[in-house]
Amino acid sequence: MTHPRPDAGTSGSVPRGAGPHLLAWAELLRLPALFTVPGDALAGAAAAGGRPGPRTLLAAGSSLCLYEAGMALNDWADRGEDAAERPHRPLPSGRVRPAAAVVAAGAPTAAGRGRAPRAGRGAVAVAVPLAATVWAYDLVLKRTPAGPAAMAAARGLDLLLGAAATGRGVRTALPSAAVLATHTLAVTAVSRGETRGGSPIAPLAALAATGSLTCSLTRGPASARTPPGATHVVRGVLTAAYAATSARPLLHAALNPSPQLTQRAVGGGIRAMIPLQAALAARSGALGPALLTAALAPAARRFAKKVSIT
Repeated sequence: MTHPRPDAGTSGSVPRGAGPHLLAWAELLRLPALFTVPGDALAGAAAAGGRPGPRTLLAAGSSLCLYEAGMALNDWADRGEDAAERPHRPLPSGRVRPAAAVVAAGAPTAAGRGRAPRAGRGAVAVAVPLAATVWAYDLVLKRTPAGPAAMAAARGLDLLLGAAATGRGVRTALPSAAVLATHTLAVTAVSRGETRGGSPIAPLAALAATGSLTCSLTRGPASARTPPGATHVVRGVLTAAYAATSARPLLHAALNPSPQLTQRAVGGGIRAMIPLQAALAARSGALGPALLTAALAPAARRFAKKVSIT
């Protein structure tokens, strides 16, 4: 759910008319990355064979709360490191108090878990381990070898939350969750070189993963719920968008694994989650949710020009 950090470089240009306090919170909560969250619930519901409804919205709301909790907790846990390496971040710069960040982590976690029961018993069974994974990643696992796997598990669980909210179970959504988790694992591994750069191994491995996932999206089973022609065309376009968004910056980082290009590769990987989610929904035959998810990409790009997505 949370996105890999630390981030390198600046936090983006300041939007005109935005107060310093609002900008600080937009940076802390990674405003552009919020647009990568609703697609998890939509793709999960599609994979489970359900149609988006009120429970899907509740699952998406729970996901957004847990995601933002993870963002705030991430910066709180990194405040000492950020003071030395990224003093412009909201906490070390003094624009947001550490106590406020803790509240911003705890309150959304409670809200996210509180919404889950309204989405059904199955959603509760997923939301509880999801919240635990988010907190375990930020506080314990992030700097360990298990960090990328924990991040991947969180994102996979988030998709399963959308599936569970349909009341149809999560078994049929497991392949889609595995695709999203694999992409997240690759991006998280690359993110470990954001501040130092260094070896091209992680970007090359992530590039290979992107190629493999692209092939799986084109070969995967198509649902009979929509006309095959429409399904194949939309799925093909969305799969191509995913591959382009993810692969190009990864190739640059592999050729020159500098901190700047590595950070761009991570940002591309985060943005690529939107067309990936949309392609997964289209593969399940849910063209409406697929197009709705894809429509979030322009907003993510726009806000990423103002506030860093990583």
